Amino acid sequence: MSFRLYSRSSASALAIVAMSISLLNCGQPADGNASAQAGADDQSIPVRVAPVRQISSDDTLRFAGISRARQRAALTFQVAGVLRSREADIGQTVVAGQQLAHLYNPQLEPARDAAQSRLEQLRADTAQARRDLDRTDQLHARGVSPLSDLEQQRSRLDALLAAVKNAEATLQQTESLLAENTLRAPFSGVIEAVLREPGEFVQAGQAVIQLAASSGMEIEVRAPAHVLRDVRTGQTLPVWSSLTGLAGHGQVVEIGTSSSGSNALFPLIVALDDNGIRAGEAYEVGIPRRTEPALVIPISAVMRSAEGLTVFRYSADDDGTGIVSRISVHIGDLLGDQAVLEGNSLAPQDAVVYAGLTRLADGDRVRVLP
Repeated sequence: MSFRLYSRSSASALAIVAMSISLLNCGQPADGNASAQAGADDQSIPVRVAPVRQISSDDTLRFAGISRARQRAALTFQVAGVLRSREADIGQTVVAGQQLAHLYNPQLEPARDAAQSRLEQLRADTAQARRDLDRTDQLHARGVSPLSDLEQQRSRLDALLAAVKNAEATLQQTESLLAENTLRAPFSGVIEAVLREPGEFVQAGQAVIQLAASSGMEIEVRAPAHVLRDVRTGQTLPVWSSLTGLAGHGQVVEIGTSSSGSNALFPLIVALDDNGIRAGEAYEVGIPRRTEPALVIPISAVMRSAEGLTVFRYSADDDGTGIVSRISVHIGDLLGDQAVLEGNSLAPQDAVVYAGLTRLADGDRVRVLP
C-alpha cells in the first residue's frame, strides 16, 4: 500500500517538473534576433505611403462634350392663340424671313380695325379744329371774337393732336401684335425640333420650333475652376473626335465664371470651324493642366492642425521600417485627388503617409504596408 502511494507522488512531481520546463521553453525564444524583430514589429505602426510626384507642364486633361450649332433659337409667338398651320418639318432647311407657322387669335384683327378707325376719326377732328382755329383767329383780329374763344380753340387743337399721337401708337401696337400671328425664321438654318402641332393652343412665349444655323459649330464642356484658371478667351485648344479619333483645334469663345449646383464645374465653350462637323457629334477638348512644373501629393495625406496644414514625411531605415516627421505644407491648388504644393517643404524624392494618419505622432516608427 505504501509503495503504491509513493509511486503516485513521484509521478505527480515528475509531471509538474516537466510542465514547468515546457512552460519555460515556450516563454524562452529560440532565436534572439527573431525576438527583437517581433518586438520591433509590435511597436511600429502600419501605414501606407505615396511618393511626392512632379507633374510636367505638358500634361493635358480631356473633357467630353457634344457639338452643337453656335447660332440657335427657340422660336415663340408673342401672343396666345391656336396654331392654325405649320410649314416647317424636322430637318428642313429654311432661309431668313421664311414663314414657318401661323397662329389664330380672334381678338387681334378687330383690335387693329378699331385702332385704325379711332385714328381716322381723330385726324378728321383735328382738321376741323384747325379750320375753326383759323376762323376764330380772323374774327379775333377784326375784334369780333374775344380772346377767350381763340385760346379755347387752340387748347382744343392741342388736345386733338395729342390724341392723334396716342392713337397712332395704339395702331402700331395692334399691327405689331397682329404680325406676331406669323412665325418667321430669324436666320437661315435647319429645323431641329417641332414642339407644337396645328390645332394646339399655344401660350405667349411658349417654344414652338427650334432652329439652328447650318454652319458654325461649337462644343460646351464643363471643367473644375482650377483647370480653367490659365485658359483665356481666344486661346486655341486641341480637339479630338470621339468617333473618328481625328485631331483638330478649336478657339475658346466663352469661359464661365460661376456654376449652379453642387458639382462646382464651370462651362467652357470652344468654337469648331471645320465645315465637316455636324451637330450632335461627340468631341473631347484638351485643356493644359498647368503652365509650370509642380509637386503633388494625395489629398488624403494632408492634415489640418493648430499650426496649419501638415503631412507626415516618411524616412525609411534599413530594417524595412521607418520614422515619420510632421512637416508643414502650403497647398496652392487641387488637381482631382491630388494637392499641388507651394514652397520647398518637400522634394520629389520624399514620401508622405496617406493612410493610418490618425494613430501617428511626430517621431513614431512605422512599417509600410504593401
